[in-house]
Amino acid sequence: MCGVVGYIGSKEAAPILIDGLQRLEYRGYDSAGIAVLSGGKISSSKEVGRLANLEKMLAAEPVKGTRGIGHTRWATHGAPSQINSHPHFSSDRAVAVVHNGIIENYAELREELTAKGYKFISQTDTEVVPHLIQQALKDGAKSPVEAILTTLKRLRGAYALGILFRDEPDAIYCARKGSPLIIGLGEKENFIASDVPAIINRIKKAIYLNDGEMAVLREDSVEICTMDGKKVVPEIKEIKFQAEAAECAGFETFMLKEIHEQPRILRAMLDKHVSAEGKIDIGSSLSPDYFRKLNRIMIVSCGTAYHAGMYGKLLLENLTGIAVETDLASEFRYRDPKIDPGTLIIPVSQSGETADTLASIRMAKEWGCKVFAICNVEGSSVVRESDSVFFTNCGPEIGVASTKAYTAQQMAFALFALYVAGVRGNLTPDQVKDYLADLQEVPDAVHYVIQKKDEIKAISEKHHDGPSSLYLGRKFNYPTALEGALKNKEISYQHAEGYAAGEMKHGPIALINDALPVICICTKTSDEVYEKMLSNIKEVEARSGRIIAVATEGDTEIAKLAGDIIYVPEVRDEFTPMVNVVGLQLLAYYAARARGTDIDKPRNLAKSVTVE
Repeated sequence: MCGVVGYIGSKEAAPILIDGLQRLEYRGYDSAGIAVLSGGKISSSKEVGRLANLEKMLAAEPVKGTRGIGHTRWATHGAPSQINSHPHFSSDRAVAVVHNGIIENYAELREELTAKGYKFISQTDTEVVPHLIQQALKDGAKSPVEAILTTLKRLRGAYALGILFRDEPDAIYCARKGSPLIIGLGEKENFIASDVPAIINRIKKAIYLNDGEMAVLREDSVEICTMDGKKVVPEIKEIKFQAEAAECAGFETFMLKEIHEQPRILRAMLDKHVSAEGKIDIGSSLSPDYFRKLNRIMIVSCGTAYHAGMYGKLLLENLTGIAVETDLASEFRYRDPKIDPGTLIIPVSQSGETADTLASIRMAKEWGCKVFAICNVEGSSVVRESDSVFFTNCGPEIGVASTKAYTAQQMAFALFALYVAGVRGNLTPDQVKDYLADLQEVPDAVHYVIQKKDEIKAISEKHHDGPSSLYLGRKFNYPTALEGALKNKEISYQHAEGYAAGEMKHGPIALINDALPVICICTKTSDEVYEKMLSNIKEVEARSGRIIAVATEGDTEIAKLAGDIIYVPEVRDEFTPMVNVVGLQLLAYYAARARGTDIDKPRNLAKSVTVE
């Protein structure tokens, strides 16, 4: 959601803050601002819209100083406006604050502070924080740390805070609960950021703040304590990403770059987790015996990761015989699921900071369940709170619409399902090797689809102008239909609906006419699903729908029905979703380009949903 950055060192802070905020644009925002401390004064600049607007303001009216904080705001409380933009100040302008999260009890705190004479100029929940810090100092807090800790104890909700004090020129402060925040360690300079990509070009080491911790950053030191004031010895992590991983590297957008990275990432996952002898290593601390006795799995996730979880459910049930459920983390945490301690919880998250997924993990831990996460970001909250983790190792995914993280999550599920099926005896060692041989074909098949991007582009340009589209799939490719529709609506803003093809006659068929593109995922299968899909396509044809098929290379039958076809190589049924979805990613990509949208930063969306 919102992005937070901070800097203390010997360099001018403003350019560093702006650079960091630019690298956080993928998180989504509607306004931006910075505050810089110099000469006993905190100067700030704030502007609505893209960062370019703020840069223009700073070019006309520079702010000087070597310590500062910055923010990109994704509106929750109060409309996008200059007044509601961060940083926010105490009434005496001695304290400046930037904040990612939601202060749930802000209304009662605001009422209390108003009664004490504090004037609020914004509609935000954040503005209570600098006023509370000011009040704590008035009430006798002996230091900024004491004032901050006093304030944090009053707050309910989630926050990642960056704080400047006018009268403390040698330090910047930060605190974290529920929203991600890292501390970047430099040479005679230090940083704070919501995510590693913001400062990846400036650091080699970082500290991932834990919930309930605050820190004091000086040029040459970092001190961390808990909410009770107890000192913490931090764990310093090496940053494994290269700075180039967060650059476009010659591609017109990050999304297009990330689509092209998928064959390499999938191949790297296979190389890492499958030995030359055909043994699968999922890197789990859970024993083979645990999986032999396991009788239930619950997969919880949000958005694109939920579609990966649906695919995982189908694979696991098909290969292992274990009962598997999937649920949206945002729903799972509010219902009363009947979960016993013997259930394995599998959270799936690219960022490792999705608020609802984290809440689901914490519920599961309270029930005594083991948690096996599928995640991309080492050091993230999901990773730290899980018993075991399968890392997808995609590198930074900057485009808001997930591509490479999705197919990597699918590959993780494929390897996990084969491993569990092997240790449980559902598959013999030779059968596992046969599956792995077929899985090894997937990266090349994905590369083949990407090479057909010009053909896919032509199809997108032919059909992008309609108000809506329908995506149909069955069995393993029902989640693919959902994901294809999601990609389209995310970046092209065309309404798109994904449906199980067998449900078409239960409502969606009423929408079909000669203006509606219907994307049918109809790759050949070893069972009757392919023939069922052909029947669905004929029903669309009978109603003059504009049929776009994803079909197996060499399929002549489909050519008799579909006006446009995205051909993909033949791979094993269970693994077709990893290949088929890439065609749909490109279809959405070129539709968005034809419609002139902001592909990497689509409106209203944020890469990581770190608040409810």
